[in-house]
Amino acid sequence: MTTSRPLPTAANLIELSIGGMTCASCAARIEKKLNRLDGVQATVNYATEKATVSYADPVTSQELIATVEKTGYTAAVPPPRQDTPEAVAPVDELRPLRTRLWVSVVLTVPVIALAMVPAWQFTYWQWLSLTLAAPVVVYGGLPFHRAALVNLRHGAATMDTLVSVGTLAALGWSVWALFLGTAGTPGMTHPFSFAISRTDGTGNIYLEAAAGVTAFILAGRYFEARAKRTAGAALRALLELGAKDVAVLRNGVETRIPVDRLAVGDRFVVRPGEKIATDGTVHEGSSAVDASMVTGESVPVEVGVGDAVVGGCVNAGGRLVVTATRVGADTQLAQMARLVEQAQTGKAAAQRLADRISGIFVPIVIALAAGTLGWWLGSGAGPTAAFTAAVAVLIIACPCALGLATPTALLVGTGRGAQFGVLIKGPEALESTRRVKTVVLDKTGTVTTGRMTLLDVHPGEGEQRAEVLRLAAALESGSEHPVARAVVAGAAEMGELPPVTGFANAEGLGVTGTVDGHEVLLGRARLLRERGLVVPEDLVRAATAAEAAGRTAVLVGWSGRARGMLAVADQVKPTSREAVRRLRALGLTPVLLTGDNATVARAVAAEVGIDEVIAEVLPTEKVEVVARLQAEGRAVAMVGDGVNDAAALAQADLGLAMGTGTDVAIEASDLTLVRDDLLAAVDAIRLARSTLGTIKGNLFWAFAYNVAALPLAAAGLLNPMIAGAAMAFSSVFVVANSLRLGRFRPISSKRDGSGVVRLGT
Repeated sequence: MTTSRPLPTAANLIELSIGGMTCASCAARIEKKLNRLDGVQATVNYATEKATVSYADPVTSQELIATVEKTGYTAAVPPPRQDTPEAVAPVDELRPLRTRLWVSVVLTVPVIALAMVPAWQFTYWQWLSLTLAAPVVVYGGLPFHRAALVNLRHGAATMDTLVSVGTLAALGWSVWALFLGTAGTPGMTHPFSFAISRTDGTGNIYLEAAAGVTAFILAGRYFEARAKRTAGAALRALLELGAKDVAVLRNGVETRIPVDRLAVGDRFVVRPGEKIATDGTVHEGSSAVDASMVTGESVPVEVGVGDAVVGGCVNAGGRLVVTATRVGADTQLAQMARLVEQAQTGKAAAQRLADRISGIFVPIVIALAAGTLGWWLGSGAGPTAAFTAAVAVLIIACPCALGLATPTALLVGTGRGAQFGVLIKGPEALESTRRVKTVVLDKTGTVTTGRMTLLDVHPGEGEQRAEVLRLAAALESGSEHPVARAVVAGAAEMGELPPVTGFANAEGLGVTGTVDGHEVLLGRARLLRERGLVVPEDLVRAATAAEAAGRTAVLVGWSGRARGMLAVADQVKPTSREAVRRLRALGLTPVLLTGDNATVARAVAAEVGIDEVIAEVLPTEKVEVVARLQAEGRAVAMVGDGVNDAAALAQADLGLAMGTGTDVAIEASDLTLVRDDLLAAVDAIRLARSTLGTIKGNLFWAFAYNVAALPLAAAGLLNPMIAGAAMAFSSVFVVANSLRLGRFRPISSKRDGSGVVRLGT
């Protein structure tokens, strides 16, 4: 990973967009150059292509940009973020690279086929090969040549340098052999020899190696670019959660205006089902507000005159008139957007092993090729054999297998994961899975269903359970409150419910109405007592026990006394307990983190087998909890699904988002779980670890191949054609090793006997 250092709070802070980086070593070079300036501390993030720089006077932002440009890259201050996502047109940034890749592949396949199968070498086959290979090396390899030239001007060498030098040398030698040597003779066939000739190499052409290396490396770059996350996607998703327009009261008349024209002090109307446009205070009306997307609370909050409400929450009940208290960048939603941005800025991208040592590997290979050329010239073998051996060194060392090691394993791993609901966003997610020891689980929507469910009906003495539920459900059918919906759903099998008349809402206490000639009351014990109903002690005890277990208890009564108690709760998912057990088996310590009260949290934790509980935390505190665990030396994974989890997901070493949650949580995470099942988190970690193991195996064998083959090429035991074949074999080996990930079996398929759990099931 790129080095991350704490930034002084007193210094100026700027964020720069960096262009031209092709690997993580580029980020390291820029960071090193910036940190050489007095009073500057910089962190460069390759994944987001941004640099976060803290600097003190007299350093200026222009000087920082100039320093980056002197290093060979571009830098600019990002334009102000647009609050309206529609203003930003989608751009397919991969299209140019994809076009370059496909053109190269189509032209390269016949070149390799002709070179490797002598029987197909017709009279002028070598000239057709040149016609096909030249565009691949020049057009397809242009990004490598351009990067190598920039690095050369700044006295640096990367894998781009090796690819460029090797392919251009192979092409240049082939052109020389065709026009000035004997390779262009009609009817020439490509000789197949393990060793180079010490007398004449003018008949050898290496077009298949030049074109093949270019196409293979382009494929690796494309897969890498496709997996890289785009900066700002989480922020756009977060902003989309807010309302787009609002009905403002002006002189008693409702006028609908865009949200960005709302001012502090304006009064606006929020109807049932609408989003609250901005933070404010209720001026008129009462309702239940679903704040789960912002606060994580599973139970909607009853609000009335004088209560504060948060922009982005949904009005689940009656009509509200709200006075705006904070707008624009000051709202809680906007502040959470900044939290996500800050957390993502602090996360360094994964730096692959090949990039980490390329700064040493590339110069050594170039020096070895030059030494090989000099040694063969000194031995009297002649310039042809000397140059052939030098080209063989460059080609055998071309890091094609190194370039494919990560993207091919990632491609197979992500493809297999998508079959059973696990989406891996990129290699940066993989390196954290081995280090993670603590997994923080959000409660609502992750461990639990996130929906209120009727769990128990406790009839009073002498009462029938069915009758208690029938009258309670009939009364609640007149309400849209989540508790009411849970009760009505619990009575779904009872058929058509009797009608309710005279329905009324007792603010903050419950509801009343007439059903089958009975005046029925449902709500807190206080409501029943205030209306003169007797509440038996056994129902009080049942309600107290239900609340102690983390459930919401309501009493229902008619004809002068309470007749029963109903308990509803956010129910634990059926697979959560097994998932927690399997997380422990992976060496992870589970922690339950929630905005709910401690009683509910402890009840849920006990049910699924979690020992450590952190409850009653706000969204900002969730980030602080993750940071505190990291400060204790723990590598932390976070599993969540709501907006309130987004910043914590970004802060965590490994973020896993439930796909049934909000877009911002998904964008801020490293792994997305499409299935609404915590076992998917177990599968995700297992698959990520397997993919990382495959990548490391690929890298090991790719380096081992280079270490073993370089001396053979330098000694003249491999002509460049054999070197090209060996290079191709190393790539085939890496791809074949990666394909083994296709046999990965998720826990879910073992559990239910099916081969694949399809998306959406």
